[in-house]
Amino acid sequence: MLYHLFDWLSKEHFRFPGSGLFQFITFRVLLALILSLVITTVYGKKIIGILQKKQLGETVRDLGLAGEQQKKGTPTMGGIILILAILIPTLLLANLDKVYIRLMLLCTVWLGAIGFIDDYLKIRSKRLAKEKGIDYKKTDSDGLAGRFKIFGQVMLGIIVGATLYFNQNVVVKREVLRSDQPAVYNNAGKLIKYDTVKIDGKERVFTDAKSVITTIPFVKGHEFNYARLLPASWKDYTYILYILIVIFIVTAVSNGANITDGLDGLATGVSAIIGVCLGIFAYVSGNIRFAEYLNIMYIPNLGELSIFIAAFVGACIGFLWYNSYPAQVFMGDTGSLALGGIIAALAIIVRKELLIPIFCMVFLVENLSVVIQVSYFKYTKRKYGEGRRVFLMSPLHHHYQKLGYHESKIAVRFWIITILCVAMAIVTLKLR
Repeated sequence: MLYHLFDWLSKEHFRFPGSGLFQFITFRVLLALILSLVITTVYGKKIIGILQKKQLGETVRDLGLAGEQQKKGTPTMGGIILILAILIPTLLLANLDKVYIRLMLLCTVWLGAIGFIDDYLKIRSKRLAKEKGIDYKKTDSDGLAGRFKIFGQVMLGIIVGATLYFNQNVVVKREVLRSDQPAVYNNAGKLIKYDTVKIDGKERVFTDAKSVITTIPFVKGHEFNYARLLPASWKDYTYILYILIVIFIVTAVSNGANITDGLDGLATGVSAIIGVCLGIFAYVSGNIRFAEYLNIMYIPNLGELSIFIAAFVGACIGFLWYNSYPAQVFMGDTGSLALGGIIAALAIIVRKELLIPIFCMVFLVENLSVVIQVSYFKYTKRKYGEGRRVFLMSPLHHHYQKLGYHESKIAVRFWIITILCVAMAIVTLKLR
């Protein structure tokens, strides 16, 4: 909103002093980061106070973990703080006409709403039990049913996949070999646009290309087209395959973040580090000179996305002020589902979704630990009549708690592992 206001004021016939600053993305990125930090640290305390007055406290199941009973009554649904700290700077400072910005705003609100409903239903179950004089014990069935969560994630995946496939503003730039080529028209009779860019003193000609390509690590050429997964006769149905892949990624990463959110500051810190990684990817892919130097695809219009990413990183770091051990507030599903969905959508937009297993290693391992534990328990119970476990407890962070590690140490070590994974993911830009 402020971007559009100052864009109007900066017109030549107005010459409003200082309005030209908003034309610089770097200025708006820093402003978004600062604003998100202010919202989470200053106004976050007021929101926590409101949550406490509304008695929106966390109910903790007795899992036999150290310090778990001390968490009882800690306000939950703190993800509201995160979502506000992401949305407000983006709405104020970004160019809302860009398709990527609109898509990320939708992802944030969509999954935040699903998580909010889930948290609200859990709190309502607690209150109903209290009114009936029943000793309330938290169970997984108290919140939104799993099938409804999955349905919401699938619908969002369809929207994201369809938008990225069909929207005409979602393109990559391809270099044209000869700058004197005649005008070329596509099948719809529309003139294909050419852009001439001077790089290192030489004129290079680029054109828009609509393709479902992505970055593949450790491979020369560095690109992979999803259409190669289908027989030649099925090429017209590539969009179905692409949307299915997007659905899987959005669902897996959002659930991974949700599962990881089990220790004070764990999911928040990991998400902030991953956000920095995605910010770097967006910057180099959106800058034609860096893209040329690294020999990666150039994706125009990613500049505005850096404002959203700055707000995302600032919100996560600011939320740690109250969410680090001992936590004064929990993000709940309101925050964890939104964080995972945002990371998934950003990775897909910057065409780095195949790198998710690297920079989202913690989310992946946490997810796998639950799948392995449940699968092995069911298998051994069916075979031996008694369920056996691989881990002392899943997700993995609880396994280390059972081993006697303090939760703050577990969280910090998971952050360090994420930093290493992010560094490895960035290295893949040149390592192939």
